[in-house]
Amino acid sequence: MSVLPLVFTSGWASGINAYAVVLLLGLFGATGLSDDVPESLQRPEILVTAGVLFLCEAVADKIPYVDSVWDSVHTVIRPAAGAWVGALLAGQSASLSDLAAGAIGGSTALASHTVKAGTRMAINTSPEPFTNIIVSTAEDLGVAGILTFAMFHPEAAAIIAAVLLLAGLILLFFLVSRIRRFLRRRAQRREEKRLAARIERPPD
Repeated sequence: MSVLPLVFTSGWASGINAYAVVLLLGLFGATGLSDDVPESLQRPEILVTAGVLFLCEAVADKIPYVDSVWDSVHTVIRPAAGAWVGALLAGQSASLSDLAAGAIGGSTALASHTVKAGTRMAINTSPEPFTNIIVSTAEDLGVAGILTFAMFHPEAAAIIAAVLLLAGLILLFFLVSRIRRFLRRRAQRREEKRLAARIERPPD
């Protein structure tokens, strides 16, 4: 069976929470639930590191504005993780070239990361924090559920991931105006802080 559906699904999930993907895949392999997971993802140091970073993301991802800063930092990390995991999965199955799998996993992760980061910017235009918590929890549960489903039904999981990605891109298109407003507000706050620091600075 081709590993392509699993590569696509893991790439989509990596764009949302790369540490959860590495942790879950590693646990699936270490517990014997799947033979498609390479040994490198099952190593104890990888699992511990992914677990600690997942906990950090679980907290940062639920705090307004902190989540957007976290997303900015992970603009490179998530696509790179998607490409890395895709290449490892392809190398394990030998049904797809590592280069092709890396390109698919990385590009899919970049697309889903764009949806996640853009949606969070739009959500942060609202002052209340509860939406961030609800959306972040839904994302974590969605990644865990679909990735687990992909272990047993990779084609069906890939279709679900593709539908969610397409729906997210369409939603992001309609949220562009709110995102621009968020970016203008953030730039204005930075300018206000810079001017305040200049005023408070004692004369030479």
